[in-house]
Amino acid sequence: MAPNSTRRGLFGKPAGRQPQSRRRYTDTPEDEVNLLDSQHYADDSIRDDESEGVGPSTQVQEDEVPHARPSSRLSSASNLSSSKDKSRTIPFRPPEKLQNKFPANVVRNQKYNVVTFLPLVFYEQFKFFFNLYFLLVALSQFIPALKIGFIVTYVAPLAFVLFVTMGKEAYDDYKRNLRDKEANSQKYLILEPSALNSEALPLTRAVPSSRLRVGDLVLLEKNQRVPADLVLLRTSDSSGTCFIRTDQLDGETDWKLRVAVPSCQKLSSDRELLGLDAEIYADAPIKDIHTFIGTFSIHGNAMASGDVPLVPKVEPLTAENVLWSNTVLAAGSAIGFVVYTGPETRAVMNTSHPETKIGLLDLEINRLAKILCAVTFALSLILVALNGFRGLWYVYVFRFLILFSSIIPISLRVNLDMGKTVYAHQIMNDKQIPDTIVRTSTLPEELGRIEYLLSDKTGTLTQNEMEMRKLHMGTMSYGFDSMDEVAHQLAIAFGVSPEQTMKRRGSLPTGAQLASRGRRDMSSRVRDVVLSLALCHNVTPVTNDDGTITYQASSPDEVAIVKWTESVGLTLVFRDRTRMDLQTPDGSVLSFEILEIFPFTSESKRMGIVVRDKASGEITFLQKGADVVMAKIVQRNDWLEEETANMAREGLRTLVMARKRLSHESFDVFSSRYHDASIQLEGRNEAMAEVVVQCLERDLELLGLTGVEDKLQDEVKSTLELLRNAGIKIWMLTGDKIETATCITVSTKLVARNQYIHQVAKLKTSSEARDQLEFLQSKPDCCLVIDGESLQLCLSMFRTEFIEITTKLSAVVACRCSPTQKADVARLIREHTKKRVCCIGDGGNDVSMIQAADVGVGIVGKEGKQASLAADFSVTQFSFLTKLLMWHGRNSYKRSAKLAQFVIHRGLIISVMQAVFSAIFYFAPIALYQGWLMVGYATVYTMAPVFSLVLDRDVNEDVALLYPELYKELTKGRSLSFKTFFTWLMISLYQGGAIMLMSLVLFENEFLNIVAISFTALIVNELIMVALEITTWHVYMVAAEIVTLFLYVISIAFLPEYFDLSFVMTTRFVWKVALIVAISSVPLYLIKLVRNRVKPATYTKLSS
Repeated sequence: MAPNSTRRGLFGKPAGRQPQSRRRYTDTPEDEVNLLDSQHYADDSIRDDESEGVGPSTQVQEDEVPHARPSSRLSSASNLSSSKDKSRTIPFRPPEKLQNKFPANVVRNQKYNVVTFLPLVFYEQFKFFFNLYFLLVALSQFIPALKIGFIVTYVAPLAFVLFVTMGKEAYDDYKRNLRDKEANSQKYLILEPSALNSEALPLTRAVPSSRLRVGDLVLLEKNQRVPADLVLLRTSDSSGTCFIRTDQLDGETDWKLRVAVPSCQKLSSDRELLGLDAEIYADAPIKDIHTFIGTFSIHGNAMASGDVPLVPKVEPLTAENVLWSNTVLAAGSAIGFVVYTGPETRAVMNTSHPETKIGLLDLEINRLAKILCAVTFALSLILVALNGFRGLWYVYVFRFLILFSSIIPISLRVNLDMGKTVYAHQIMNDKQIPDTIVRTSTLPEELGRIEYLLSDKTGTLTQNEMEMRKLHMGTMSYGFDSMDEVAHQLAIAFGVSPEQTMKRRGSLPTGAQLASRGRRDMSSRVRDVVLSLALCHNVTPVTNDDGTITYQASSPDEVAIVKWTESVGLTLVFRDRTRMDLQTPDGSVLSFEILEIFPFTSESKRMGIVVRDKASGEITFLQKGADVVMAKIVQRNDWLEEETANMAREGLRTLVMARKRLSHESFDVFSSRYHDASIQLEGRNEAMAEVVVQCLERDLELLGLTGVEDKLQDEVKSTLELLRNAGIKIWMLTGDKIETATCITVSTKLVARNQYIHQVAKLKTSSEARDQLEFLQSKPDCCLVIDGESLQLCLSMFRTEFIEITTKLSAVVACRCSPTQKADVARLIREHTKKRVCCIGDGGNDVSMIQAADVGVGIVGKEGKQASLAADFSVTQFSFLTKLLMWHGRNSYKRSAKLAQFVIHRGLIISVMQAVFSAIFYFAPIALYQGWLMVGYATVYTMAPVFSLVLDRDVNEDVALLYPELYKELTKGRSLSFKTFFTWLMISLYQGGAIMLMSLVLFENEFLNIVAISFTALIVNELIMVALEITTWHVYMVAAEIVTLFLYVISIAFLPEYFDLSFVMTTRFVWKVALIVAISSVPLYLIKLVRNRVKPATYTKLSS
């Protein structure tokens, strides 16, 4: 940008001044760009331009630049961003040249554009042999020598199918385009650099999301979606914290606490940010949403007087200082510094683009079409060969190919698509699974072929509602029904008399309570554990608009425990970054200063806090965590391991509570060493953890053990059991902790009562991974629980072996999975096993997995509708899967298989008759039936009865749901296989030959009589065959049979060119037709009767 240019408004026009009342959210003109294109970037610009073969850019004179910085300090910005390394150092008020090096902040989910739409849609349609064959046949009719019958009979069905598909694709992409436009045009306020020198100019300017760039300072309001990955600089809360909702990123519904950069939070106003002489270093963009490595370096404040410090102040930045794109600011307002945009944001990197899904049945029919084409070509060649390849034999081959084109009937595609529409309608109108939506109507048959189910945990299997159920203290254990005793002991410890306690709680003292009045020791122990639980957490009380208070934290376990401490008398009333206040049973307030917090991580499996009692000055280190790590930290005891195992068997999530009192000297030593470790760039997390271990985590006093229950969704246990009995292997993929996932695995009965659960976590080397895989190979009956890090290692080192071993296990649980890991697992199972995979989830983090599956099911839940909108099927409860798979999946597959084979039979039988006719009449490629007869045969005369097969059902609903083992038969694909196909081929050969030969045997004087007898016998034969195929009669089936026969009889009177009415009305015609039909269909009926007696189907045994 030239130094004298001005920036333009949103729509390309110079932005004008606006009235003061509208200034906050409107575009305003900028000053000269001296702040952006300043001298201290000139050296870098010239250096970059020369390296890229560009001449030196226009420089701005030194005296034009306010608050210029030495160029040497910021040269790293250009160098880092121009190299292959995508890490970046971004100064405040970055130059335009640097900003342009990073991708635009544009959301794009469209599959097509104006140029690519037709080519891509045609490719998707004609890559299938089925459609390509129809296209070639239709085009052949424009060649006079090959023309047979009406062109419309060949072109119209194909055109209809294509236009419907194109219309659907265009509409879907148009809706995607609208959603993209809405997201890209959403307005955000950015701090205006030109406002630095003038108080009169507005501080902010509104820009659309797509125009945000790296280095912009974005002002976010409550409930606004975060448009890019931002480092949090300031919040409206004086403590420098804010809450965000991350449900569309990691699937967790709880609010997450984020912390502003302390140096920026201390500034007196937002305007001062514009004058900061500072820069932010951010590591290269990665997919991991739990990790961020960066630093904030401040050199001075351009608005402040005095000298700039020589040594910059460096502050560490972690994931808790960052707001990821697609999260939502839950409360207050905040200012963030854009570090990643567009495709470099965590949200986009964890999203995969949807593929066009094709059902297995469609692929199987496509394979059969190739066989039928080969049969057609062979038949044509045989007939020409038998005629001695006379004349223009190659033209005759093509004419025969077109005559026999009904072998692969184009109506098959239309019938199947209409059938899918019927199945979708039945699913959406099923009153037992209300509000179920079919979003991809091409896949209902897939529901009957599922062999692997990949499920999310939070919100899918569980309600994500926690409740404290047990407290164990070694010598005493309190269950859910004895929490009043805890409240009583706590009240005594805080000096409240038992009478006051009972009066306050509105209940009478129990015998146990009266007997325990003298047991001060127990009261003090209860006080210690409850007070520790009330202090050791990351929960913040938030006042709602209606005055009520809700607790917010990154973990629902913590909220459940804090709610429990409130219920027993110790209430959290205030919390910020530095202080926490608790209200005791007697109404007084205990105030604690927060000195340090160690948040929970999947690696540490524990969280800790150092607090100072403001009244006594006593410093205490409190820690709670998983028993596997806490057992090594706490003092020796003989009950922890046993009680933890007991609670785990009950499906409770356990946490061990411990504490350690610190002297002022020991804390000062720790504090100094901890700060030094926190500003390291290399190995920062490891260094900080090591300091905590050495100074604090030794010989902690064990206070107690808590058990929290995660409530399950309705009927989850019975649903999972039923699906397992149906032969479906279930995988649970979750972003949650390994301990939590293991608890849910037990409580949902995903594993059998005494089944061994094998945990694999924190694998670092290939040898460790190989050892684990060898163990799993030796124990195929166990349940595997693996964390995301180990999963990634196994997939990168031993992909084939891992998938081969794990797909044989009855259940697999993968924890701490990123959205892309979930999708990768789904794709790997599909590729390796070639089986049908169904994925079910309810959050934005499940979208990639849902789209990667053969069948994606989205649950409409607390986490919004993003998963539901991206899925092929949308349900409101996990338990609805039973009906969807066992009943609707069964019916859709069985009906479509029967319908497809019958439509092929309908085309084959008439082609066999044509072949017999041509063979007898000197191998001439002359059509047996022409014009209306051919059109009517595939439509009016047979379509309704054949299509009524989509209403057939082999078993009733109760039997299908009572015996899930029946579902195993479906997954073998026996309803449509080469065996059934060749059976129908033989039937068609027999019936076509019988009808044509008998018509010639009973030949009357005229050729017209052959057409009348054979065609009538053919129609009646087809109606009888439909009746033989029906298992359960429906009123529409009866109506279709009767109405079709009636229509055929009536149409004879209107088609004198095909039917001699004087012959048709005679008894000779009737008995000849009856005899031909009897010969073609009665033997098949007898064979079916004998087979049902000798070898009945499994479902008939259950139904009888």
